Amino acid sequence: MLMMEKLSIILGLMIMIIGVLIGVAFLTLLERKILGYIQIRKGPNKVGYIGILQPFSDGIKLFSKEQIYLNYSNYLYYYYSPIFGFFLSLIIWSLIPYYFNLIMFNLGILFFFCCTSIGVYILLMAGWSSNSNYSMLGGLRAVAQTISYEVSLALILSSSLILIMDFNLLKLNLYQENIWFLFLMMPLGMCMFSSMLAETNRTPFDFAEGESELVSGFNIEYSSGGFAMIFLAEYSSILFMSMMFILLYLGGYSLSMMFYIKLSFISFLFIWVRGTLPRYRYDKLMYLCWKIYLPVSLNMMILYLGIKMLFI
Repeated sequence: MLMMEKLSIILGLMIMIIGVLIGVAFLTLLERKILGYIQIRKGPNKVGYIGILQPFSDGIKLFSKEQIYLNYSNYLYYYYSPIFGFFLSLIIWSLIPYYFNLIMFNLGILFFFCCTSIGVYILLMAGWSSNSNYSMLGGLRAVAQTISYEVSLALILSSSLILIMDFNLLKLNLYQENIWFLFLMMPLGMCMFSSMLAETNRTPFDFAEGESELVSGFNIEYSSGGFAMIFLAEYSSILFMSMMFILLYLGGYSLSMMFYIKLSFISFLFIWVRGTLPRYRYDKLMYLCWKIYLPVSLNMMILYLGIKMLFI
């Protein structure tokens, strides 16, 4: 590969990461606006025109706050786990299947599984290293939830893989030219969406921070830049999961405005769910995963495997 090609790939990745960060900033504004209207009040509307500069104001405020150094924390792990989490949530975006100038993954879905699995260790490190009972409890709960839903997520994705017989995310576009997979796999699409909510620790599955004994969950001892990075990583993963849902079920990647409208709509659904649904009970969350999603995804996988064998 020529040096200029390598430089163009690096430049493309940097531009994409800047785009993701701007998208995350405006997703937080969109969330606050929508939640405001759901609760019959105004969202942020003072900083800039209709509050459009509010995310940047919040970012400057967070990063300029004092960083707390805990006496009894495992300092290196405490300090670096938000940085690694943020880095990982941006690295996974290199999967986006552009037609040109970016990395082409033939094993993209395997890379996705690797990155989501590493995310569990970052949650555990952040919860344990603060040396606080609250953050430890929140971290353990988040890890149990994430690992449980990764199992059903892997089986749900296996059905799509069986239909296309490839790990390349670009191939999903070719197979969905005539009909979206959402219509062929309606129950799995719904399971996938709620598994995405659980993977990103969003309402109604936000048990990592939702109980009175957990205060704020694994990030309770973080302030300033550490908290901001955990926050950015969460919203970046929301955007990424929305993109994965579109690739798998809503027509795949296309170089058009419609792709970004679909992406915005799925991100809006994340916020809508937060504004309308009450939180699940923790035991029901686990039952939902192991007693409903797991059997459904296994049975559907066997069904699609049988259909695929008929046409080979």
